[in-house]
Amino acid sequence: MADKLPKLVFLVGCPRSGTTLLQSMLASHPDVASFPETKFFDHMEPWFEPKRMGWGMVSRRLRVRLEGFFRDELDQPELIDQLPRIFIFKGHYSRRFIKILRTLAKQQYKSVLLEKTPEHIFYIDYIEKFFPDAKIIHILRGGPDVIASLYQVTHQYPQWWDGAWDIERCIKRWVESIEISFKHSGKPNHILVRYEDLLKNPAFLVEGLCEFIGIYFYPKIIEDYSLAAKKVSFEAAGRTVRQSIQANHSGKFNSLFSPSQQEYILEQTRSIDLDQPEIFYSPFSQSSS
Repeated sequence: MADKLPKLVFLVGCPRSGTTLLQSMLASHPDVASFPETKFFDHMEPWFEPKRMGWGMVSRRLRVRLEGFFRDELDQPELIDQLPRIFIFKGHYSRRFIKILRTLAKQQYKSVLLEKTPEHIFYIDYIEKFFPDAKIIHILRGGPDVIASLYQVTHQYPQWWDGAWDIERCIKRWVESIEISFKHSGKPNHILVRYEDLLKNPAFLVEGLCEFIGIYFYPKIIEDYSLAAKKVSFEAAGRTVRQSIQANHSGKFNSLFSPSQQEYILEQTRSIDLDQPEIFYSPFSQSSS
């Protein structure tokens, strides 16, 4: 149908798990539109406004966030006028905002809108309630590397991360994110992938994600991802993508933390097993590999 809006796909996971790399690869696809992180649902929740929380209304700070998003990140400040001026219910506001992004994607002749905000992993209930046809991609990465990267980036750019995170906070965020992803494993509108598998065999993994989304796979998007990365990354907050895919390593973990801290982190993350091929889409768990 001529008026049909693009398909909606969300990419979520713990920060520093490869969400920007995977977003860049998928955004290189000629049918996919993607934008910088919206952080929409996190700003929508009226955490410090009990009346609004009770009534299911959006927060007062949401419009301020979206004004900045449209002005500074999309360079289209006039789009804010398409949002309601009154602070209304979450479902209506969410659908209106996502419709704006889908319309932008349609204007670019794209058939898919990919929304990537790692923190939206905590708002999957909202996503499934307000957008029941949406598909959700989870990317997961080993605990020590994520924790080391979170620790480093939040100390380097504390103004963008609500302060410098201590080790406990980094561990807590990783554990919570992984547990949420595991809960959605096996659902038809969800797919779980490993960052380590993306590095080892990007073409296979991205081809599987294209099949999940319902678009044709073009091998060239693996080569062109660095071009798309410039549009969706945010260097000021440390969210950047390397120009070439590099093997995963634990050098940061070993250099940032003392031996006792390393042992503590390993102990706290040991109970979560990411070596479960049955719950991931992986080139290393396929019978044909």
